[in-house]
Amino acid sequence: MYAWRGLVGLVKPTYRAGSLERFIRLMPDGVGVIPRYVGVSAGTEREFQEALAVAEERVAELAKLKVDLVVIQGVPPIMLRGYNFDAEIRKSLEAKYGVSVLTATQTQVEALRALKIKRLVGITYFKDDLNPKFGKFFEDGGFEVAAMTGCVNVPFSDLGKIPAEEIYAQAKRVFLKVGGGDCIYLLGAGWDCLPAIEPLERDLGAAVVTNVTADVWATQKHLHMREPVKGFGRLLAEMP
Repeated sequence: MYAWRGLVGLVKPTYRAGSLERFIRLMPDGVGVIPRYVGVSAGTEREFQEALAVAEERVAELAKLKVDLVVIQGVPPIMLRGYNFDAEIRKSLEAKYGVSVLTATQTQVEALRALKIKRLVGITYFKDDLNPKFGKFFEDGGFEVAAMTGCVNVPFSDLGKIPAEEIYAQAKRVFLKVGGGDCIYLLGAGWDCLPAIEPLERDLGAAVVTNVTADVWATQKHLHMREPVKGFGRLLAEMP
């Protein structure tokens, strides 16, 4: 029987390959996944502002398919609306469509709190017109943000081609430059940063949190499962 432990609907911002496959492989056996897409392609603030209306349509579609949980992936559209907007949109969607909803912003904030993070160093692939707004989101959530810095200069469509070695090097450079912290936060699922997590945690003694690992952790928690996964950092290995 497929999906005997739960059926998850994913609302994904882009059509890019990578994060969907990662999410499915990291989830326990018996969990089914149905993806729907918003269609973000340029990664601009205007596009992110318009994305939530499309995301709501996808939530409605998934609710009709009787999923147990909808996870709205992609953090910029919600972060740009401010910290309090996160809870508001989840409450509104759950009441309107009768389905449990998680957002990627919620999963990451809860993951940071579960790991008892106080000071984080944020690394992104966005330009600095957006990064201060991302930083403010976490500050409003009660975290000290030592940095929220864009570290790559590649087209939005090519983020998946960034080597994990480069992500490691850039994250390490910024972390040491600002005097460290409890956590390195790698914003975004567009780059394949999972292979960099364990080396960063070992070398710098800080937890590493990113979209995919936070979504997997929170989905397991919501579906009342606990299957730790080794090789992708403390969050999934310890399942706090």
